[in-house]
Amino acid sequence: MFQHEYIVTQPVFFLFVAFSFLLTAGYLWGRRQNKKIFQAIFKDLMDVIRPDDQTFTNIGGAIGYHAKLLVKKKGALLSQVDATITLLPRHSLLYLPISKIIRKYDRLFITLYLKHPFPEESHLIEAKYNGFRGSKIDNADRLTREDVKWGKFDFHMYCQNMAMRDHFARLMKKNPDPGTIRHIAFVPHQKKIFIFMIPQKGSVARYLAPVYQWLPSVFPKGSEVGRQ
Repeated sequence: MFQHEYIVTQPVFFLFVAFSFLLTAGYLWGRRQNKKIFQAIFKDLMDVIRPDDQTFTNIGGAIGYHAKLLVKKKGALLSQVDATITLLPRHSLLYLPISKIIRKYDRLFITLYLKHPFPEESHLIEAKYNGFRGSKIDNADRLTREDVKWGKFDFHMYCQNMAMRDHFARLMKKNPDPGTIRHIAFVPHQKKIFIFMIPQKGSVARYLAPVYQWLPSVFPKGSEVGRQ
């Protein structure tokens, strides 16, 4: 007979088998959940941006995805939109609680590439997000800061002149709930606009579309962001 047969009769063995089964089931469930989330988010991005061409890339197994959306319309302000989503490791039941403590939530980073530089740097950033890793405003000391309320959240508004302050004010007045948007940044020397969101199924298009539609008003009349 099997010389280690006694092992399979021990309670700890059954616990080990049950735990292994739980981890496997959790892994499969988590991968499916993350796949559904990123597919829903990228569909929202496509609906808002309506690009002429697109490329999607997996950059981190079940937790990282990248989209490259090209805007080829003549006269558009933008040439390209990049989006990177980093998801919580829902497929890892052991690490997920730690990740929720450290990272807290899924993250969506959107970069809009301008064909021409924007005249000034400016930011509208949620107070709690301001100062997080990767969200530091390098030129904050050269900008005028104003503390504002957007919906139920406290935001910091960094501007160089009143014109951009008024643009941000109109955005907040017309859209009183920022939803999952935490940072809008105009960075002229990079010819880019950055938008950071906490992505949730069904919410990306809802809160990104008003910002995307607002952008042309910041530029001279007659400019377009993309297809409207």
